[in-house]
Amino acid sequence: MASSTQAGEAAPSKATDAVLKPSEFSAADATEVDGVDFNNYVDRNVTVAELVDNMSTMGFQATSVGEAVKLVNKMRSFRDPTTSSKATIFLGYTSNLISSGLRETIRYLVQHKHISAIVTTAGGIEEDIIKCLAPTYLSQQGFAAPGAALRAKGVNRIGNLLVPNNNYCAFEDWVVPILDTMLEEQEAGRVEDVDGQAGGCWTPSKVIKRLGREIHDESSVLYWASRNGIPIFCPALTDGSLGDMLYFHTFKSSPRQLRIDIVEDIRRINMMAVHAKAVGAIVLGGGVVKHHIMNACLMRNGCDWGVFVNTAQEFDGSDAGARPDEAVSWGKIRVGGEAVKVYAEATVVFPLIVAGTFARVVDGVVRDGDGVVLGKKDGGDEEQVVVVVLEEAVEKDVTLEKDT
Repeated sequence: MASSTQAGEAAPSKATDAVLKPSEFSAADATEVDGVDFNNYVDRNVTVAELVDNMSTMGFQATSVGEAVKLVNKMRSFRDPTTSSKATIFLGYTSNLISSGLRETIRYLVQHKHISAIVTTAGGIEEDIIKCLAPTYLSQQGFAAPGAALRAKGVNRIGNLLVPNNNYCAFEDWVVPILDTMLEEQEAGRVEDVDGQAGGCWTPSKVIKRLGREIHDESSVLYWASRNGIPIFCPALTDGSLGDMLYFHTFKSSPRQLRIDIVEDIRRINMMAVHAKAVGAIVLGGGVVKHHIMNACLMRNGCDWGVFVNTAQEFDGSDAGARPDEAVSWGKIRVGGEAVKVYAEATVVFPLIVAGTFARVVDGVVRDGDGVVLGKKDGGDEEQVVVVVLEEAVEKDVTLEKDT
């Protein structure tokens, strides 16, 4: 039988042309893919900052994490050439992230004044308070803990987290007397405006600040926000357990009722964006927290930098799923601005981003949002810190007060 191929027969040119198509590519315009070489760390543990630095050239979502670190550091380093003003940084996050252990990362940012304002949901407020009253637990059955059995035991599930219903009862016992006092202050015209003048209305941000002032637990986000002058905006304040408490309070206080004005808050957050020399947006999750921040950015023709972390896809047309370029079309990210979306679950990647930015050691120190070194020096009863103002370092005595 004759062979179907002959010795030395050439492959079909159609096939070789298709498979061996020559490249028109300039390596000078590209970055070489490279990952973490743990051989470089055989004599010590690799640091998180080093790990994040290496991720930037790994590809896929690791590269997006590296891009997020770069953009956050641009937000942090910006100084207006005329006024030396810093960028205004908005942080948005959904309530489940406060239920999770990411609360401690967020609290660090607020405690050390790394951000200018927060937007969150009602759960992001109440869960922070509730954790000051009782703990949240990890489920031993993970995400598979059966709902009916948990309901019978009065236990609520948030993913693989468990919150006993007694925690919400403790929250009610704590918050209702404060609501009573707030109502009396409202009726007496003693609600403070942003400028400290009495006679205004309650707004979601004022309610949250007031609740924060009643907290004496330094693990709380609200505790530090109220003391550091960082407003927390919550346009959906009634959409959660706090809304339940406000609802029940209307019966207790009838015919008088608390009045909470959302219009004053929308003016406040929008004017923060309008007056900012530059704006950075860091948004963890989607929904109202993302849209509220980005709509404020629209008032100034878009933010300068945006970092978005969520798992949503764009095929359903949702705001959460949209890629940053869609926000450019709305004027919510500047034409020529820089933005990245990290397709990942925030509890996995946001601690890495913070480790490579706000918590990163530079020149042997970590500084807070005011440039103050987070550490002590020997000598004297008061703590000595180094204050950096526009690249000029001066030593200054600072007494750090702590609630007792």
